[in-house]
Amino acid sequence: FELIPCDAFITEATFGLPVFRHPPLRQEVEKLLRSCALFPDRAHLVGAYSLGKAQRVMALLRQAGWDRPIYIHGAMEKITRYYQESGIDLGDVRKIAAADRAKLGGEIIICPPSATQDLWARKFPDPVVAFASGWMRIRARARQGGVQLPLVISDHADWDELCEKI
Repeated sequence: FELIPCDAFITEATFGLPVFRHPPLRQEVEKLLRSCALFPDRAHLVGAYSLGKAQRVMALLRQAGWDRPIYIHGAMEKITRYYQESGIDLGDVRKIAAADRAKLGGEIIICPPSATQDLWARKFPDPVVAFASGWMRIRARARQGGVQLPLVISDHADWDELCEKI
């Protein structure tokens, strides 16, 4: 078979529809911080994929001025430690001890998305469930997943970015 030269642009386009226009990241992080201020006694569980997205959310929180500890689910401990050992400053990140969950009202806890609906999550004080994903642009997906605070934070190009690149 023979390759025929052509001018083509091939890309993965998870969010390649006009409905997917991602807001500024700072705006999404500020939604989380406003919720923490509004509900200071409730734990804020942020579902985020363990490799990359969780650490990105941590870095965004630090850039926005969150200087308190960020608590993480045990499934994120090794990869987060790897980021820190590689020179990525994520601030004070603490793995959650089972006995401490009831004491974490007002704190931000980052966990795998599936953990927000798990028995593990029920031990936190009146948790606010958030999820950091480009899919949170679709409200029905947030509602279906029991997400109270959708955070449109994506690692993929959105519609406008794809059109600009093309």
